[in-house]
Amino acid sequence: MVIYGVNDAKLEFIRTFFPKLKIIARGDTLKVVGDGNEINRFEESLDAFIQYFKRYGSLTQDNISDILDSSGDQTRSPSGDRSVGDILVYGNNGLIVKARTPGQNQLVESCAKNDMVFAIGPAGTGKTYTAVALAVRALRSREVRKIILTRPAVEAGENLGFLPGDLKEKLDPYLQPLYDALYDMIPPDKLRQYLDTNIIQIAPLAFMRGRTLDNAFVIL
Repeated sequence: MVIYGVNDAKLEFIRTFFPKLKIIARGDTLKVVGDGNEINRFEESLDAFIQYFKRYGSLTQDNISDILDSSGDQTRSPSGDRSVGDILVYGNNGLIVKARTPGQNQLVESCAKNDMVFAIGPAGTGKTYTAVALAVRALRSREVRKIILTRPAVEAGENLGFLPGDLKEKLDPYLQPLYDALYDMIPPDKLRQYLDTNIIQIAPLAFMRGRTLDNAFVIL
């Protein structure tokens, strides 16, 4: 069984997360002895491992750790808000996207509770990446019908009018951080389809005046 790993190495690693359970492997069968609640938690985790492997064709110890961290001892509020540490998106090539710093955790929690959130912080702290992950999650779960990504086209010494190409090609370099995040989280063919059908829209801030934003996740 692939989840066991070579010489049961992965299974031994999993056992460290369930010290109250006795986990016995016999062929493709697992026998688990212990507290009922712990057994339920183990069954949920095992199902998550299997689904992850079916989707990505691999399951590393890092993947196991991330899945257990997101589903193990975390609590959920009565309103259904996701708790800190939950996986936001399963990206391409087995990538797991989740909040990894206190600031990113705060952004995730604030988005769960508010219609509008302002994230302020130094460059490189994951504001855009985390926001894109939240948007992709909302689209996949059908909480929204479209994602609108917009940035001011801030010139850094160059002049937009002298850049080659049409308006989209002139603006693409300024929007590259958004594209980079999307390419991490959505398969290329699916992303191209979303862009072609305007389910995901990328536009400069100056073109947003008067837009209707119903059923949309908007990142500025």
